[in-house]
Amino acid sequence: MGRQFFVGGNFKMNGNIKTIRDIVHNINQAKLDPNVEVVIAPPSLYLLLTREHLRKGLEVAAQNVFDKPNGAFTGEISVDQLKESGITWTILGHSERRVILQEDDQFVASKTKAAIDGGLGVILCCGESLEQREAGKTIEVVTTQLKAVAEKVKDWSKIVVAYEPIWAIGTGKVATTEQAQEVHAAIREWMKKEVSSEAAENTRILYGGSVTEKNCGELAKQADIDGFLVGGASLKPAFVDIINAKSA
Repeated sequence: MGRQFFVGGNFKMNGNIKTIRDIVHNINQAKLDPNVEVVIAPPSLYLLLTREHLRKGLEVAAQNVFDKPNGAFTGEISVDQLKESGITWTILGHSERRVILQEDDQFVASKTKAAIDGGLGVILCCGESLEQREAGKTIEVVTTQLKAVAEKVKDWSKIVVAYEPIWAIGTGKVATTEQAQEVHAAIREWMKKEVSSEAAENTRILYGGSVTEKNCGELAKQADIDGFLVGGASLKPAFVDIINAKSA
């Protein structure tokens, strides 16, 4: 069995009731490659709306979750609350949260552990800044981010890794196919050494960072690219073309 292709749509802080209904309607009506696992992540306010309208077989993710059970944590959402609402995945470690909200590797790892222990799937993001890439530190930065999780989580069967070079997110700059494949292969090699051969073999590694319907075809052909985490393009009808990149 090869790794099942996986496409996630991260809506970020975009959309309203009408536009999200429209996006979901468009996805529901589309002819999607049945071999692709599809997960969309609207803002938390619209998680229930999305789950209610999205057709069976497609999943919904939160964009974040807290690492403690229900309690006095103003503004946070717990793993149990997501599960009860039919939300089966969460994105964690996105660079916007690492950079803007100052979430460090340990906090991301702690949240990942809480999510996995509670039965959610995790789309775990990692990636380097332009300065780090130019300094030749890409692999070091990415594996350090993943190492924090490996120290807390032994079972990676419900983790999907998303490599998102920060300099490519929303900038229109895309890592070349070779750059992306090189980092994905290095992540897999690191997993083999630090997690397990089984995890290295089975864990899907997604590429994220200005993925569009125009560049997804070439990226999808790479040996170690198992799908995409799509930002802005997930709000557009072309998201369907990205989901179908492997079969196109």
